[in-house]
Amino acid sequence: MRLLFCFFLSLSFTIISCKPSYDEPRISLEDYTVEEGFELEMVASEPLLTAPVAIDFDSKGRIWVAEMAGFMVNLEGDGEDLPSGSIKILEDLDEDGIMDHAKVFLDSLVMPRALALVYGGLLYAESPNLWFVEIENDKPVNRVLVDSLYATVGNPEHQPNGLMMNLDNWIYNAKSNFRYQRKNGVWKKEPTTQRGQWGISHDNFGRLYYNNNSTQLLGDHILPNRLVRNKYFVPKKGVDETLTKDQRVYPLHAASVNRGYEEGVLDQDSLLVNVTAACGPLVYRGGMFPEDYDQNVFVCVPEVNLIKRNILSFYGDRVEAKQAWQGKEFLASTDEGFRPVNLATGPDGNMYVVDMHRGVIQHYAFLSPYLKKISAQKKLDTILDYGRILRVRSKNIPARSIPDLATFSGSKLVASLKDTNGWVRDRAQQYLIHKNNKETLPELREMALGNNSPLSQLHALYVLKGLNALSFDFLQELAQSGGPEAASHAIVLMEEYASDKNVPKAKVLFAELLKRNDPMLDLYLSTTLGIWAKYDQEVFFPIIYDLANKYSDKKIYQEAIVSGSEDVLTALDSQLGQFNKLKDSDLASLTTESVERKGNDKPNYIYSTKIARADSRTNGAILFRQICASCHSSSGEGINGLAPPLVGSEYISTHLEQLGLIILHGLKGPLKIRGELYDENHQMPGLKYNKNLSDKDISDIISYVTNAFSVNPKGLKPEKIKELRDVKSKDGMEYTAEELYEHIGK
Repeated sequence: MRLLFCFFLSLSFTIISCKPSYDEPRISLEDYTVEEGFELEMVASEPLLTAPVAIDFDSKGRIWVAEMAGFMVNLEGDGEDLPSGSIKILEDLDEDGIMDHAKVFLDSLVMPRALALVYGGLLYAESPNLWFVEIENDKPVNRVLVDSLYATVGNPEHQPNGLMMNLDNWIYNAKSNFRYQRKNGVWKKEPTTQRGQWGISHDNFGRLYYNNNSTQLLGDHILPNRLVRNKYFVPKKGVDETLTKDQRVYPLHAASVNRGYEEGVLDQDSLLVNVTAACGPLVYRGGMFPEDYDQNVFVCVPEVNLIKRNILSFYGDRVEAKQAWQGKEFLASTDEGFRPVNLATGPDGNMYVVDMHRGVIQHYAFLSPYLKKISAQKKLDTILDYGRILRVRSKNIPARSIPDLATFSGSKLVASLKDTNGWVRDRAQQYLIHKNNKETLPELREMALGNNSPLSQLHALYVLKGLNALSFDFLQELAQSGGPEAASHAIVLMEEYASDKNVPKAKVLFAELLKRNDPMLDLYLSTTLGIWAKYDQEVFFPIIYDLANKYSDKKIYQEAIVSGSEDVLTALDSQLGQFNKLKDSDLASLTTESVERKGNDKPNYIYSTKIARADSRTNGAILFRQICASCHSSSGEGINGLAPPLVGSEYISTHLEQLGLIILHGLKGPLKIRGELYDENHQMPGLKYNKNLSDKDISDIISYVTNAFSVNPKGLKPEKIKELRDVKSKDGMEYTAEELYEHIGK
């Protein structure tokens, strides 16, 4: 008996000694303030991850994270092109809600910026490419290049990102005019509206939300691509709309802001007044916050270490937003390392905050001398090798378990389309499509036609779409029996079945829907009538006229009509001119404009096949480093005995024409810069005869150096550069300081 006891005791020690380590760094959140009724938890932190910028969750609740470790490792932004990034899988092995282990899924990546778990694999962006890999035992296999032109230009602040799967089964991006989808193993790429800058989200209906640096919340009033199907029409309403004019922020402290030197940017207490780096919006759909938080939009404001809350209001033809409070924020901190750059809803229904936790997040191409100096003084550039993910949960709602959807049967996945958590509904929809669950078709059809759960109706509808199991008659039945949202989606999907055969049925259906007098239904009917008019103008043109008259004061309806009318533009334009009420209407002018654009072969730029070039400052920064930094240093502080400083130089901050002359023709000493005399041996050659540099390139260099090394960012147009090429010095060689002054006086 004693021997048996000793054996078990020995075995117990062996098991304990072999137990994996669950090291979970405990980081104080005392410097963070979250709205009453909520609590903030640290889910993952360094050393498990570094500089996270995007996350996604798998069915086990593990966090997949893209690390952009190469971004702004110093104030000069060195090392940006090095393969220092990775994608990791964070795990909670002891199941206490805190991540304690990390697996490297992909490493040696250059600035990975976005990822999405879709189609049984991982879609990820590593500029300039978009890649897809299948996953086998947590390892990447069968890598496929989806798009070699995904992010070809721009700096990391201005390259496509997001990779968000929407309700309509398309993957959308910020800072991009393309969307993606995989069908039967083949990737599709289509033009769409260009949206936002960093981060993208969607609501329950499928509308998209985004933002840019200085506008905290932008969005679409209408479903994606409804206003851009006519290649020769550029909508002015309905997309890229500012949803709230209120850009005020309420930081807890005087944080360091890039344009803090400009009048009105900071208040008398040195607090930021309006957003300057908004990003990472999230429409919260998790079902674990109080009811009045449902479909609120949270926005990251990393420059002042906070997250905003906006309340949406939905109307038939528009969406409006307002800040939840004046004078305070949902989440704020005095920790200048706290850099929320993205938000996500988790499989547990809580909100997750991607904290890049880096001292300097302003890209060097746009880093002002003001912020550069402050960052050095505060040693913000030393806040490196950090990275955190925070969880925000409601104190008053019990935690829920994470459903492992990968193990669910088809029927259980269909039932999950009713879940209160939008993450679960979205992922169940995609699992059903990816697994090609045709045995669930009867359940899906019943759910789509049932009005007792409007949210599940839409998800079931798009599962049927993904399984190629829709028909005109089914959509007609849904439009007749469903509410405005379901009927609107049915109208959209019905276009695929537009034909001579279905014209009589469509005529009856549209007449029924018009009698409801519903603004939402009327808007989506406006988008589709031109498509159907291709098959019978006599039936559908009169409906167009009626809607145009009914909504003559709402331009989005007129644009909606034109957007679907590319194939009947000439006929519609001719007909409108014959009606007194319509010949001078917005619809008439928009149609005429579209006809002219088509005749001149001038499509909407989103359909252009030209490859975009880098924005001026980024291109200028690259050229500066290649040509100028070897003498003036990458920091612009000059090199003793070689070249004078650019920072604070009068030649940079005033009289751009003289700067253009210097770059083109060169400059020789003696020079006086910031009161210091540089002798006559200093001589800078001009770039006029460099055949590889265009007028635009010279213009871009000027845009960069005035932004990077002065407090007065300015530009000189390429046309002016061309003119200055022929303005010579007295001896035709480099200019002297006196000659430059004489030129200014002319």
